[in-house]
Amino acid sequence: MTQSLDLFPIGNCAASALIDRAGRYVWACVPRVDGDPFFSGLLSGKAAEAEDATGVWAIEVEGATETTQAYLRNTPILRTEIVNADGAAVEIIDFSPRYRHLGRQYRPLAFVRIVRPLRGAPRIRIRLRPTMTYGERPCPTTAGSNHIRYTSDETTLRLTTDAPVSHILEERPFRLEEPIGLFLGPDEGLDADVSTTAARMLRETTDYWRGWVRTLSVPLEWQEAVIRAAITLKLCAYEETGAIVAALTTSLPEHEAAAGAGRNWDYRYCWLRDAYYVVQALNRLGAADMLENYLVYLRNLVDLANRGDMRPGAPASAQPELPGLAPGKPANGRAGHVQPVYGVGLEPVLTEWTAPHLPGYRGIGPVRVGNQAHEHLQHDVYGQIVLSTVQAFFDERLLRPANADDFRALEPIGERAFELHDKPDASLWEFRGREAVHTYSSVMCWAACDRLGNAAGRLGLADRAEYWNARAAQVRQTIETRAWNAAEGRFAATFEGDELDASLLQLVDVRFLPADDPRMAATMAAVEKGLRRGPYMLRYAIPDDFGLPKTAFNFCTFWLIEALHLSGRTAEARQLFEEMLGRRTRAGLLSEDISLDGQELWGNYPQTYSLVGLINCANLLSKSWQSIR
Repeated sequence: MTQSLDLFPIGNCAASALIDRAGRYVWACVPRVDGDPFFSGLLSGKAAEAEDATGVWAIEVEGATETTQAYLRNTPILRTEIVNADGAAVEIIDFSPRYRHLGRQYRPLAFVRIVRPLRGAPRIRIRLRPTMTYGERPCPTTAGSNHIRYTSDETTLRLTTDAPVSHILEERPFRLEEPIGLFLGPDEGLDADVSTTAARMLRETTDYWRGWVRTLSVPLEWQEAVIRAAITLKLCAYEETGAIVAALTTSLPEHEAAAGAGRNWDYRYCWLRDAYYVVQALNRLGAADMLENYLVYLRNLVDLANRGDMRPGAPASAQPELPGLAPGKPANGRAGHVQPVYGVGLEPVLTEWTAPHLPGYRGIGPVRVGNQAHEHLQHDVYGQIVLSTVQAFFDERLLRPANADDFRALEPIGERAFELHDKPDASLWEFRGREAVHTYSSVMCWAACDRLGNAAGRLGLADRAEYWNARAAQVRQTIETRAWNAAEGRFAATFEGDELDASLLQLVDVRFLPADDPRMAATMAAVEKGLRRGPYMLRYAIPDDFGLPKTAFNFCTFWLIEALHLSGRTAEARQLFEEMLGRRTRAGLLSEDISLDGQELWGNYPQTYSLVGLINCANLLSKSWQSIR
């Protein structure tokens, strides 16, 4: 079986895993989403069904002829049914427990499998082969009468089961005559019957997710697609800190090997840009819990940034004053400086290295751990911090609405945005080999100042509103002068440049320009002509550090769909949206990239950007609920 991205994520906002079309775990990291892959089969370079496969957890049915899979409705709980040549059938239920317990959210680092015979007594074989140190070697094991312990450098997981332990250790086939439960979780005893406990956890986890989905305000059309995307975005949250990761994987390549090696990146971290788009999309569905939890992460980050040193616990140092702020505010230098990406625990240093023992997806390496982007200057992040936060000054639903202290904490971020709005950076696409003053980054700096003006007005701080509105006006004038290419009659991707970039389509979404502004219409026409390839959109069409892009970027195609609708081409937008829905995996999800012929997904998976685009376009294009009431 050729490796593909046709994978089903499960999780509970602490643990996560990817399960392939045969019901095998092929990816799961411990003790966090950015940790050592306990199941590393996705990047092992071997087919998961191979006898020498490592980093997998398979439940194989002898003589299997047919496998069907689907999530239980409105949950991330996966049901796999496998039928053999004799008509015997097995059902496998996979999930990570999540529900209220003892007054708090129970979301352990744990995976539960319930295996039931549906017809007959088929023979099954369980292959549980976790790895450690990024695929370097198998996890050492010890066993008891009803458990097996798997030890790695960072954590130990214990499998508790009512299946014969020796059958699992020896990978011995056996008849499945009764349901069995498998609980792979913390290294502690399970003081209850395994199957009974697993069944209870299944009921309570099902209730939790269906209850959460009931809180969403979904569009009339494409509800199933939107709900699946929303659930998966929630799985990309690391709830303990409020971080939201860009994807659950590392190093899934953007291209096939022949198209250019090296485009393999670790996305298991919190990019402030990606998290902003996730929160924005889920806000449109009414998921206030995701906003509130992410705001906790942001407040901690802003606090550290304003201290002038991003090492957690570092003392605040004396800093010169910022212009326009009261005496004593921290300022220039590193005060207010924000990286584009942090670890899920607010770690600022994400040193990038290559894992030598994992060949990579389909053998396409390298497998990277960490991300050098933490060293980049990407000035759009200041806008995304403010844009993510500003709703808290207006939203009466929140348990902790933002206040004047929160506003004062954001002001150094705004000052940093103003200071850097006309300075070069690596852009949102994280170019490693060149810098320029990027229009998208400058527009996000404008948004930081503009929204601080809105927040100040809400708080009744007239002097600060005047101050930030003046700052926003000054940045706007700079952008309208320097990003406008008079010869081409459109905006360019860089100041005094002529490059095209799909991010120019975002000028409408951030309210820098209305969709009917002639300058925006001209810019959109140029972007579509220069970057559209059939139904799909490139980010840009110029060489980067690895040559010319060979795949389309799914999020940019969704930006195009939005722009088509807003420019009056709604029928075309709907047609293109249906095209993108048809490119989803069987799990109903998308990765980062797609081949230009639309036949294959590439890049890290599931990609939050792509799921955000799906939600935003469905909301924009759907018929109103009023049309059926």
